[in-house]
Amino acid sequence: MDKGYFYLCSIRNNSNETSYHISQNNLSSIVGTYKIFTRANEYWKKSGKRELFKIELAGISKKVELYNGLFTVTPHTNISAISKTHLIIIPSLNYNYQKTVKENKLVIDWIEKQYKHGAEVASICTGAFLLASSGLLDGKACSTHWAVADNFRIMFPKVNLQTDKLITDENGIYTNGGAFSFLNLVIYLIEKYYDRQTAIFCSKVFQIEMDRQSQSAFMIFKGQKLHGDEMVQQAQTYIESKVDEKISVEALSSKFAVGRRNFDRRFIKATGNTPVEYAQRVKIEVAKKAFETSRKTINEVMYEVGYSDVKAFREVFRKITGMSPLEYRSKYNKEALV
Repeated sequence: MDKGYFYLCSIRNNSNETSYHISQNNLSSIVGTYKIFTRANEYWKKSGKRELFKIELAGISKKVELYNGLFTVTPHTNISAISKTHLIIIPSLNYNYQKTVKENKLVIDWIEKQYKHGAEVASICTGAFLLASSGLLDGKACSTHWAVADNFRIMFPKVNLQTDKLITDENGIYTNGGAFSFLNLVIYLIEKYYDRQTAIFCSKVFQIEMDRQSQSAFMIFKGQKLHGDEMVQQAQTYIESKVDEKISVEALSSKFAVGRRNFDRRFIKATGNTPVEYAQRVKIEVAKKAFETSRKTINEVMYEVGYSDVKAFREVFRKITGMSPLEYRSKYNKEALV
């Protein structure tokens, strides 16, 4: 492994056992997590309790250069010195996930070993690629940044990827969505390890919303196109060209001379969505753009994307974005409010 390519931040428990926080070169999730856990410790001590964690950075290099040498991080310790852990937090990775996985087998094996010995593990954003490489996410729910969902599904088909979710929590394994949503995961973990009051205090100090559950409103749907199934790709193109129409799945499967059940199976395998879900997401993505950039009414946009029932349109819109059409327009289009 290249020197400085990867590093890890640890959180050492006062029982002299250890919990850790890992990263490749993405500084924000490292610093943010470190600062919030530090503040939680301080708040905990001021309330008369023992400091819950000793927070450390741990790595496999003596020094880590980030952003082409603009920043340098010096870990406190090496993972070889770590015998027992309580919590591993894997920060986000900076692209080239396959190379990261290939060159960090020692760290991946270490994560798996520590989990099997009782440690809990959390991943931030694209840190899910490293966590999934350990096999610990097989059969489990997982979130990551919506922009890398296609690559993730290809690399880890056994993982139940749920990019709509902001945070997943299953059997001592936590994952979260993209970019700065890691702040919400940290607050979630603060509440879980400390208490609700400490989490509220940290949310106020760092001005982070409490109890966010979804990243749906931030997603830009482009459709999984890297699957290699030519028939499904043609069906996707057709659906995307008929946004203003209501498409029958029976008619769609007939158009491509494939039986309905086989058509559904291939479509789900290739895209991660049923044909109906895919059509809904395509339509709602077009509707979102209209709400962001025009003064069109809810009904006008609804008709343009092939809906004639206001109730049905609102239900699908809320299901996909987590908010109503009116709420979405109010949030992302200031001119529409004038």
